[in-house]
Amino acid sequence: MILYEYPLQERIRTYLRLEHLFIRLQQLLPRVDAMDHHFALATLFEILEVTSRADLKSDLLKDLDKQKHALDVYRGNPAIAESVLDEVIGRLDRSFEALNNLPGKAGQSLTENDWLMGIRSRIVIPGGTCSFDLPSYHAWQHKPSDIRQAQLSQWALSLAPLVEAVQLLLKLLRDSGAPQKVVANGGQFQQSLPQGRTFLLLRLALDEALEMVPEISGNRLMVSVRLMHQSDDNRLQSVTEDVNFELALCA
Repeated sequence: MILYEYPLQERIRTYLRLEHLFIRLQQLLPRVDAMDHHFALATLFEILEVTSRADLKSDLLKDLDKQKHALDVYRGNPAIAESVLDEVIGRLDRSFEALNNLPGKAGQSLTENDWLMGIRSRIVIPGGTCSFDLPSYHAWQHKPSDIRQAQLSQWALSLAPLVEAVQLLLKLLRDSGAPQKVVANGGQFQQSLPQGRTFLLLRLALDEALEMVPEISGNRLMVSVRLMHQSDDNRLQSVTEDVNFELALCA
């Protein structure tokens, strides 16, 4: 099965983009080639672009606090394992404290590094990191891989509270949705969302063997899925047959 996710709120869209970048960075950091480390830095700068939003840290703190209060109401419920509940609330508390203790915006310590910001300003230019443009960066790429890895890990560590908060909030959000089997009649599916509850994320699981691609749209009132088939020339064409897939709505 291939899992597709569609955010139903702009805040969740930002969290998913950050998670995507975190995963890429975590895959690049253990590698030793200078080119891999170049793309690790490029990913780090992409993260900084996303975290430059003034309200991101505030949004994360609010969501962590909201989740804690939502879970607190389950205390004393015989159907809930108290030890598991305490562990999750403890993680929320620790994540809140670590993020709250970060000075300024998330990633601010990196933006205060003039050397890194010099590379950041050139890396967006095609070929802008050539040796004649950035000789100090060229020299850094020729340092032993363990030295580059240590520095990259240190820079990435400054984002650790942000990583923890985003990953924890997305895990709790994903766990809130139960997958249901549905049918796209003639390749089309629509569902009105129940009023009185705010859904934040749609998750769609599609059998890989079908070789189909979902086009998803949605808002607070309705979600819509149109299934497409990718032809040999990579063009997308509408599917006309009935197709089964799994759908989960997370709030």
